[in-house]
This record gives sequence, C-alpha cells and structure tokens, in this order.
Amino acid sequence: MSLRARLAHLDPPPRLVDWSLFALVGLAAATGLTSFWVGHPSDAAIFWIHAVAGLSIPPLLVVKFRRVAGRVRDRRAWDRATPLSILLAAVAVAAAATGVAWAVGVVVPLGFWTLLNLHILFGLLLVPLLLVHLRARYRPLRRTDVRERRVALQYAGLVVAAGVTSAGLRGLATLFGTPAATRRFTGSRALDSDADLPVTSWVADDPDPVDPTTWTLSVGGLVGRPLELGVDDLNPTAERQALLDCTSGWYAERDWRGVRLGDLLDVAGASEDAAWVTVRSVTGYRWSLPLDEARDAVLATHLSGERLDHGHGYPIRLVAPGRRGFQWVKWVEGIEVRRRPDPRQWIAIFVSGL
Repeated sequence: MSLRARLAHLDPPPRLVDWSLFALVGLAAATGLTSFWVGHPSDAAIFWIHAVAGLSIPPLLVVKFRRVAGRVRDRRAWDRATPLSILLAAVAVAAAATGVAWAVGVVVPLGFWTLLNLHILFGLLLVPLLLVHLRARYRPLRRTDVRERRVALQYAGLVVAAGVTSAGLRGLATLFGTPAATRRFTGSRALDSDADLPVTSWVADDPDPVDPTTWTLSVGGLVGRPLELGVDDLNPTAERQALLDCTSGWYAERDWRGVRLGDLLDVAGASEDAAWVTVRSVTGYRWSLPLDEARDAVLATHLSGERLDHGHGYPIRLVAPGRRGFQWVKWVEGIEVRRRPDPRQWIAIFVSGL
C-alpha cells in the first residue's frame, strides 16, 4: 500500500470532515464574536474554546485538500460551485494563518490595521461563504460516518493537539520575546507602560470638542431626584487603577480619577426596581451595565493625573473594569436608570456618529 493510500485510510470519513469543518467554523465564529463583549478573567474559557476550534480547522483542511486536489487541478471536473469552494479554502487558510501569526507576535506594517483586524475580517467572511458552499455541496451526515471508535479517537486527538498547539504558540512568543509574549487571554498585547494611551473611537464616533460651558450630565430614568450637572458640579475624588483592553489588540493599566457612578445613583435615588444603568455619549453611542456593576464604575475626568483631553472623552468617560474598551463610553452626557438593558444600544453601535 502506498503512503498516500495509507494516509487516506487514516482519514476520517469525508462527510464527517465536511460537517466538522462547518461546526468548527461556526463555533470559532460564535466564540470570536462573543469575545468582543467580554474581558473579565472569568470569561477566559470562551477565548480558549475559540483558539482550540480555530486550531482544529487546519488539520481537517489538509485532509479535505488532499481529497479534492485532483478535481481542483482538472478544470474539466469543475462546476459552478468550484470557484466559490476555492475562495472559501483561501479565506479559511488566511483566517488561520493571521490568527496564528498574531498569537506568536508577527508584526506586519498595515497602517491602522493589525493582523488581528485581518484575522477578524477573514473570520467574518468565512461564515457567509461557508453557508453558500454548504447549499451547493450539501450531503447529510450518515450514522456510518460516526460509528467507528477510530473516529472518536481521532477527534479526541485533534482537540488535544489543538490545545497543546495553543499553549505552544504562547511559549514560542515568550521564548523569542515577541510582542505577543505579553498578551492577555483575550489576545491583546501590553502597551508600553510609558506610552500614551492610544486614541480610539467606536467606528464613526468623531464629535466636535465638547463646550464645557454648555455641557451637562443628566441622571434620570428610575430615580427619585433627576440630576442635571455641569462640569463645575463634578467632584473627581474617586481613584481607580483599571485595565483597558481594546478589541483592536492592545491593553494598558492606567490610573483614573473621577466620580464614582454609584455615588451619583445614590444622590439621584435609584428606585428599588432598577436593575440596569445605561451610559450615553453625545454621539448617541451607549452601553448598559447591571446596576451592581455600574455602582462600582467611575465617570473619569482624569487619566494618569492629567485632565482628559477630547480624544479620550472629555469631559467624562466611563471606566468599567472587566469590560472591553469599546464599552468604556466616551463624551458621556447621560445616565439612565432602567429595569432592563437599553435595546437602542444595538442600533447605536451601527449608527452612532453618523
């Protein structure tokens, strides 16, 4: 028996490989999207599952490529779906390659973009391409495809290998001292302790500088005493060292000073049936926090001892430890106490600043 035939004999059933790729891409996409919204260490399992799912895809792609290589090389065997299949394969390889490259600390000059941004882009493209591909190549999974014990052992080995590889990538980054050696479980890399905090904003959010003489902060909703505060009414005495983890791939721990949001809620008299607090920007962007978490948040006026500048959210911005950077709302002008999360935040993430 030739080496090729022996390898083919060890391969999982073709339909199982195809459905496994579909499931793993779905799992990687779902955990990847979820990872945007979480950043607390208690959520680390989501990122580990994403890494294991993503690293399980390349070995199965090798199996599939070996199976279809002959048909791809022979143009006479092509049908209308073949170009799409080739594009899907290229995007899958690109998503895996950029993810691995980011994990080991490869640096490529891409302007405002990073390899992490490319990884996200390719990952998002994978989902619609895979769904269209599935429609053209649909073949239902059969009981015979999953019956053999050998298959279970193969997939157990695949998951273990992916987990070991994930740990190995971090080890390589540490061994060679790449930028990824300092990355958190989220994948973000440490910003130099002396570097200025980057100015980043959500998509189209780019307001004119706030006029402190006309700006006010309103505290309303389910409160007994609505508040309307000006810049001079703020008493920034609450200090907090908090880690800002940006979804663009960096994190930094800095000292913040401002007003404890819980103190404002106490003055306003949050009602007993209140459960959520929405923080709203002058751009219309907003985010909701559970009441207990919101009480511990800070409306920051100072960063590293200096008054906030416009790019960092002057006159105040939300500091929400354990949340990703895009949830630290800038240019805050409104606080609303609610029974439920504000559903308008899911609209605002698409239209704020436009």
